[in-house]
Amino acid sequence: MIMETAAKRTKRIKWDFWTIVTVAAFALILLFLVYPLFNIFAASFYYDGKFSLETYKDFFTLKYYYGSLINSLIVCVSATFFAICIGVPVAYIMTRFDIPFKGVFHILIILTLLSPPFIGAYSWILMLGNNGYITNLLHDLGINVKSIYGLHGMIWVFTIQFYPHIYLYVSGALKTINSSLEEAAESLGSTRWRKFRTVTMPLIFPTLSTGALMVFMASFADFGTPMLLGQGIKVLPILAYEQFINEMGSNPAMASTLSMILLVVSTSILFLQRYLVTKKSFSMSSMRPPKVIKLKPLQKFFAIAFMLVVIGVSMIPQATVITTSFLKTNGPVFTNQFSLDSYREILFKVPQAIIHTFTYSSIAIVFMVISGLLLSYVIVRRSSKLSSLLDALIMIPYVIPGTVLGISLIIAFNKPPLFLTGTWIILVIAYCVRKLPYTMRSSTAILYQIDKSVEEASISLGVPPMKTFFKTTAVLMLPGVLSGAILSWVTTINELSSTIVLYAGSTATITVTIYREVFTANFGTAAALASILSLCTILSLIIVNLISGKKGIPV
Repeated sequence: MIMETAAKRTKRIKWDFWTIVTVAAFALILLFLVYPLFNIFAASFYYDGKFSLETYKDFFTLKYYYGSLINSLIVCVSATFFAICIGVPVAYIMTRFDIPFKGVFHILIILTLLSPPFIGAYSWILMLGNNGYITNLLHDLGINVKSIYGLHGMIWVFTIQFYPHIYLYVSGALKTINSSLEEAAESLGSTRWRKFRTVTMPLIFPTLSTGALMVFMASFADFGTPMLLGQGIKVLPILAYEQFINEMGSNPAMASTLSMILLVVSTSILFLQRYLVTKKSFSMSSMRPPKVIKLKPLQKFFAIAFMLVVIGVSMIPQATVITTSFLKTNGPVFTNQFSLDSYREILFKVPQAIIHTFTYSSIAIVFMVISGLLLSYVIVRRSSKLSSLLDALIMIPYVIPGTVLGISLIIAFNKPPLFLTGTWIILVIAYCVRKLPYTMRSSTAILYQIDKSVEEASISLGVPPMKTFFKTTAVLMLPGVLSGAILSWVTTINELSSTIVLYAGSTATITVTIYREVFTANFGTAAALASILSLCTILSLIIVNLISGKKGIPV
């Protein structure tokens, strides 16, 4: 009887192309995401080959370990707060006031976001490090300033790097607020500040909290900036990496425990944000979007001045990296002489790192584009409990720090039958798992905008459903998918957190090479490599702008 029921259920399953896509997606997710995470979870409970809670006990009793969590929370909470303080005014000015050069400002802000944080850290070291330009200048003037190293330096770099997350989310919300709500507050005698505090802020809170979550997650998971600026101050990703890869002997159990703590904190923050949004969310109609306010000359001057200061400071790392890449070096010191030696040196020393970066990222993006097209169709057009579960599983890497993912993949695939550790394949897998959620979001967003009637019309004319998808739906989706894919590609070539754990000597990428060059005081070659990444980021933004056909970058 049971066998007959199972046979009937099997017959009920329609084994078409989309079912095969769904099954294949679940199989890959289970293999390369769920299985590695389960392995790292299990490894955290094994010490010296037997089940033990020793590592968890050590974490919560030894300051060396729990202090790293405290440091991480101080840095992330502070960076999120200051990013809100900068991002909200920038978004308000850009959406509500008639200032010139909005398109240029927008692109420059996005460029700040897409540049890797550790390059920003490296740039600020050149300026405010122990022997930095600004440090030496102020010292000559008799002013002693604290160097960029320490928790305050991490907070500064993360704030400048990630405030665009707040800007993007808040500006989108401010554009859709129903202006009648704010007008009603004004008619009741509310001042501009009280109106903003009691009406505007509650309305944009859901999107503001999402932007804040992005800032917190990005700061919490970052590896390069704390490693460059820490100077002995540990945060969780650094400690997990050092416990896993240590010259004095690694401690996989403690590395796994630290990785689980990272994952639990990330997930808890995500659930806290969701809880706050559901508790304090407001619905509104956007039928009457707010009008752009014309400023008086003095007001416009101060608004533009504020924007120039914020964007100017944001662009300092980019300008510093590009400028110093053309300077001659004398050991670790830059001279005032123009030179292309740094570029000649990287082409001679590390050409493979450049080739690896673009090869691995391009392979990952091809997979992500195909996955974005197929899986978004399964999730949107063939909606079910199974597709909802698939969507949830795909979004799990959204809260997984790169260091955790890297450690989990090594623990899972460092022995037969699937030995991938040290190969380029494991890097491509990590990139796909890490960045697929972002490509998926752009793919599903564009598919929701395509009316089903377009597909129905094609099918009614005798075109088979599969041919309709590839000839019609996929073609209509492609601009949005490519825009998201190119932006994912930019973040992939700039990826350090997972790469630093997974790479071998023969698979080093640009980011890893920059990291190594900085630590060996080869600042010229580090600047040249960082400039290549910056140039690729700029070109990618231009391409996205052309593909989207809009003014600005659709991030």
